[in-house]
Amino acid sequence: MQRKTSKVAIGLLGALALGVLTGCGSESPTATAPETAPATAETASAEGETGTLLIRANGEDFVRQGFTTKDGWEIEFDNLYVSLAEITAAQTDPPFDPEAGTELQAKAEVKVEEAQVVDLAEGDDAAEPIMVSEVEAPAGRFNALAWRMVPAPSGPSEGYSIWMQGTATKAGETVPFTVKVDEELAFTCGDFVGDERKGILAAGDQADMEATFHFDHLFGDGEAAADDGINTGALGFEPLAALAENGVVDVDSAALQAGLSDADYQTFLSILPSLGHVGEGHCEEVTLTAS
Repeated sequence: MQRKTSKVAIGLLGALALGVLTGCGSESPTATAPETAPATAETASAEGETGTLLIRANGEDFVRQGFTTKDGWEIEFDNLYVSLAEITAAQTDPPFDPEAGTELQAKAEVKVEEAQVVDLAEGDDAAEPIMVSEVEAPAGRFNALAWRMVPAPSGPSEGYSIWMQGTATKAGETVPFTVKVDEELAFTCGDFVGDERKGILAAGDQADMEATFHFDHLFGDGEAAADDGINTGALGFEPLAALAENGVVDVDSAALQAGLSDADYQTFLSILPSLGHVGEGHCEEVTLTAS
C-alpha cells in the first residue's frame, strides 16, 4: 500500500465519540493504567524535536489466517477492507481512560489528513499489521488513538465502511460471501495493550501505533467454549448463510436489515461498535449513522 505523509497539527483533541463502551468478552485481559511518559521525551517534545509515527491497522490472525466461527463455518477472507478517516494520535495528560467517561486531554496530537482504505486480509500468515500512514510527530509518549470509519470515497469498497469478501465452508458446502457495511463508526482509544508498549517516540526515531479490529466479535470463535463471552454475544455465520441466493451470499446493510431476523439484525448492529481496539485495549465508541 502506498504510504502517505500527513501534516502535523498540535493542539487539543476532543473525544471523537461519547458512546457506549463495549467489552471484549472473557478472552481479553483487563487494560492496565498507562505508565507516565519519560521526562526526556516530554523535554524533547517541548524543544520541537520530532520523529515518525507509523500508524498501522491489524485484523489479527483471524483475518489473515482464517478461523472457525462459533457455529462451525470455516472462514477464509480474500479481502477485508476498512475505510479509516480522521486518524488522530495524541499525547495525553492525564492518560486517557476510555472506561472512565472523562474527556481526553491532549498535550499534542497529529492527524492523518486523508481517508485511507486498507485491506486487513493482505499478506501471509507472518505479515505485519498493514501500514496506514507515516506521520511526523513531536517526540514523546503517544498514548491515545482515535479514528472514524466512513464509506470509502473510492476503490473496490467505494461507498462502504467495511467490505468483507471470502468463502465459508461447512459439512462439504462452500459459500462465497460478500458483506458490505455502510454504517459509520467512531472510536477513541487509550494506550495500546499487548505484549509490548507502542507509541513511545524518541526524537529522530520511529514508533508504531495500531488500530486493531476484532472480527471474532462478529463471528465468534469455534475454539472457545460455547458459553464464552466471545460466542454468546456473536452473530456467527449461520444467519448470513441463510441469506444465500444460488449458493452465494452478497448483501449490504439494507439487505441485512431486510433478511435477518429482528434479533439477529440488532445483534449485528450491536457488534459493529465493538470491533475497534488498540491491541486488547478498549475504546469509547459511537455509531454515527442511525439504524
